[in-house]
Amino acid sequence: MSLPEQLLLSDLLRCRVRCDQGIDHGAGAIAWMHPPVHRLLGWISKPSAFGDRRQAWRLDQLRGLSELEALVKGPGADTDLPTVDRLPTLIEAALLDRHGEAIGSVADAAVELNTGRILHYLVSRSDPRLPGSSRWRLSPERISDQQPGQVFTELSGLDDLPLARASVRQEFLRRGRRWRDQLQEETERLRDSFQQAGDRFEERLEGWLEDEPAWEPEQHPDPLDPRVPGEAWDDWGDEPPEANSSPSRRTRQQREDEDPWF
Repeated sequence: MSLPEQLLLSDLLRCRVRCDQGIDHGAGAIAWMHPPVHRLLGWISKPSAFGDRRQAWRLDQLRGLSELEALVKGPGADTDLPTVDRLPTLIEAALLDRHGEAIGSVADAAVELNTGRILHYLVSRSDPRLPGSSRWRLSPERISDQQPGQVFTELSGLDDLPLARASVRQEFLRRGRRWRDQLQEETERLRDSFQQAGDRFEERLEGWLEDEPAWEPEQHPDPLDPRVPGEAWDDWGDEPPEANSSPSRRTRQQREDEDPWF
């Protein structure tokens, strides 16, 4: 049974240890670490639900992994609970920001099985024992100092770290922010398109007004203007006043007065 190149510490601890003699030595209880160099040396199992007896296993004793069991070669080292409690570890230590305020807890670690080197830690904002909570990836290079139960960093917050696994709530918030950003980008794009279309229409309208000749109202003759020639009255029903004094329209009394023989 082959081993993966890297493994989460939580996956190793939840497996029950079974030696090459077929004996069940219980599930993993705690990691055996060397925090100054961020290396996993092994882990501790709890053979019985009662008592203080514990067994320590070196990482190089691991020979295979199944879904529920960790297969080891060779015997484990017997120890007790008071000794195990004194082992240094960063798991479940409080993560502090640059101001010394707690922003999370170290919940897990990704381990390179060939060397035991810790590639990165996983940080939780809430209780690290909750499997559904979000996890942020913390590389050892970003740790400035460490003490029992405390890890010091220069972070401003967990948002400075890459998100390794999102909870349902965190995923909903992240998608909401992405949808909001997309909506803002689409709104800005439409506003720019409308602005460009309005500018083009304004330019075309100005060009059309410049090319169109100036409109002048049509001049009609004034019927009361005596300077208007007679042809101007062709479209009128009555003739001009001067026509009433023509010879054809003279009265009989006028003709009698002019004719001496009448």
